[in-house]
Amino acid sequence: MKTEPRRAAGGDVRAAGAGGRAAGAVRGFAERAWLVALVAVLWELVTRAVDETYFPPPTTILTALHELWFSGPASHLFFSGKALDDFSTSLAHLFTGWAAAGAAGVVLGTAIGRSRTLFDLLNPVLEFLRAVPPPTLVPFFIMVFQLGATMQIVTIAFGVVWPVLLNACDGVRAVDPLHLDTARVFGLGRVRTLVTVVLPAAAPKIFAGLRVALSFALILMVLSELFGSTAGIGSELIGAQRSFELPRMWAGIVMLGILGLLFNTVFLLLERRLLAWHAGARRLQD
Repeated sequence: MKTEPRRAAGGDVRAAGAGGRAAGAVRGFAERAWLVALVAVLWELVTRAVDETYFPPPTTILTALHELWFSGPASHLFFSGKALDDFSTSLAHLFTGWAAAGAAGVVLGTAIGRSRTLFDLLNPVLEFLRAVPPPTLVPFFIMVFQLGATMQIVTIAFGVVWPVLLNACDGVRAVDPLHLDTARVFGLGRVRTLVTVVLPAAAPKIFAGLRVALSFALILMVLSELFGSTAGIGSELIGAQRSFELPRMWAGIVMLGILGLLFNTVFLLLERRLLAWHAGARRLQD
């Protein structure tokens, strides 16, 4: 007879906690979104008053955005046929290039960071290659790989590998020597030390490099689609610019901003979840 009230009370506490978190999330979103809403209203009023062809009002841009990509049936989540073609093409190239660069950057950065000889030998070369702007290599990639998906993926991968590689290298080199000595005392081999000590310690920097690389990948995705591509957001953007359909062009720009915000938000949520143990460990140390 006494356990049921306690269960009910516990359920009320959990419900209240969940309600408080939801209210806090809504309040936090409102605190961050008010400026965006204010800018949109001002943009609408100013462009309506000025009536400048090159800067259409947000309502016109949203109409073009709807007609281009979100005028499909509900069974397709309102995505139009063009949206399925453009988004699938662009996002496939983006994530393939980003994933390839991420894997290569972590492996090479870890190997270079763990070896003083390799670091001293290759660091000047890496800094030189990192300083080369990826857009300047697009003509070279076109000559080598021809126009198409391979050229676009290589362009993305080359441009975004450096944040991951250099962050992984720095993260591995910054591992506390005491942790390495402890692993040596407990008789851990090189591979086990790498997996259980080095990589977890370097994980925050690696994730930071991956997040920066994801932003760069979105930019390079558009850049690579400006050359000879017939599908994708970048292709739609350059096509609208050449035909002087400015609302469509601005719709592509807004869509890229939405994708960038969405990618960053999702990645931050995953990073916080996957690295929750690291934040807890730091709190214990403090």
